Amino acid sequence: MKIAFQMDPISEVDINADSTFRLAEEAQARGHDLFYYSAEKLVFQEGLLTARGHKVRVQRVANTPALLGEEEEVALSDFDVIWLRQDPPFDMQYITTTHLLEFLKPQTLVVNDPFWVRNYPEKLLVLNFRDLTPPTTIARDLETIKKFKEKYKDIILKPLYGNGGAGVFRLGLSDPNLSALHELFTGYSREPLIVQKFLPDVKNGDKRVILVEGKPVGAINRIPAKGETRSNMHVGGRPEKIGLTVRDIEICTAIGPLLHEKGLVFVGIDIIGDYLTEINVTSPTGIQELERFDGINVAVKIWQAIEVRRG
Repeated sequence: MKIAFQMDPISEVDINADSTFRLAEEAQARGHDLFYYSAEKLVFQEGLLTARGHKVRVQRVANTPALLGEEEEVALSDFDVIWLRQDPPFDMQYITTTHLLEFLKPQTLVVNDPFWVRNYPEKLLVLNFRDLTPPTTIARDLETIKKFKEKYKDIILKPLYGNGGAGVFRLGLSDPNLSALHELFTGYSREPLIVQKFLPDVKNGDKRVILVEGKPVGAINRIPAKGETRSNMHVGGRPEKIGLTVRDIEICTAIGPLLHEKGLVFVGIDIIGDYLTEINVTSPTGIQELERFDGINVAVKIWQAIEVRRG
């Protein structure tokens, strides 16, 4: 098959951590032809969706993860599979690419399905499963957020479309900074904020469960660095081996059929204690860590699923 990856600069990936690199590596091993382009190079022109990019061979060599061919313009409709793998922020550029990639359906398979990536942002999709999630409010209004804090005392405040732990704040009972943080966030963005009850279990880790076609294949635990509330690996969180609990399986069973139905082939969900906190559909990570800890080759499972979808 001909495979294209829409992603952030491939020359900058961490060969030991990047999930997109591992997906490309496995595709190459399966004999597929690879092409790489960035979202900035995606173009709709006179009815044709094109991209300027490079044929690519990936290699597990630090600082030289990819060997690029000459830049060329290609019609994306000539490809069998397009991977939508640029990282958030989930801004209007990101949203626009999902609209444009929809023009390729049904002849080209876009993973994950761009319609549902756009309509199921990570922090909003979980609202469909309120019995699985911690108490949550989404609001821009300061008085509403203050009342939530008065009720739950210890809260997490974060931007609705943030990623990688950026802009995540814990506000305890006596913390006086809520109004100042609200002013900061609303000063540069018109988006509402998301507020959640703080979960003390985060000290034991924030579990990332990987699902393929709606079924869990394994998990890693991310332990916050000392003095941190955030467990994201971008901000110093440490990955550890961990298994799936009965509660984890219950959560996956509840959400899995929807993910499969909507073409969300590769998904990473976040669980703290007994609570589902996010469903990551844009550019989930964690498959290399899971492979190292448990020997589970998630990339193979994902490509098997894609090959079934392609028929």
